[in-house]
Amino acid sequence: MCSEFTFRDTSDLRRANMRAIKSRRNKTTEKRLRAHIVASGVSGWRMHSSELSGCPDFFFYRARVAVFVDGCFWHGCPRCGHVPKTNRSYWLKKLKRNRQRDERIGIALKLKGIRVLRIWECDLRSQPLSCLKRILKLLESTLGVRKVASRPRIST
Repeated sequence: MCSEFTFRDTSDLRRANMRAIKSRRNKTTEKRLRAHIVASGVSGWRMHSSELSGCPDFFFYRARVAVFVDGCFWHGCPRCGHVPKTNRSYWLKKLKRNRQRDERIGIALKLKGIRVLRIWECDLRSQPLSCLKRILKLLESTLGVRKVASRPRIST
């Protein structure tokens, strides 16, 4: 009986822990990139555009570019993502479904003429300016202009 209680208690703790993980407006992901985009002077974008498949974290209307910031755990980063040891088979299936959903969303957006850029949370944490440059380069190539914004006025 004691081990049953412990299992249920652990399960309740795990559930509470997983619920506490935010999927949006996360300081280490979207807020960080938002600050860099604002500081770079780029305009014409919107966060969490619900009218598009997958509700991209950033959508640049004129350029028709959707940017997703993928959390390393939830989207299975090949470098730093991991599978919890508890209930491993569940998590393997769950993470696989998440990656498949990401792929389906990317295809759906591309069929609508929208270019998709995915940025890993760990890349944003370790090299934010590189992530911003990837976005600016895609915007510049899509809009066919030399420069979308002035040089980024931000530091790491």
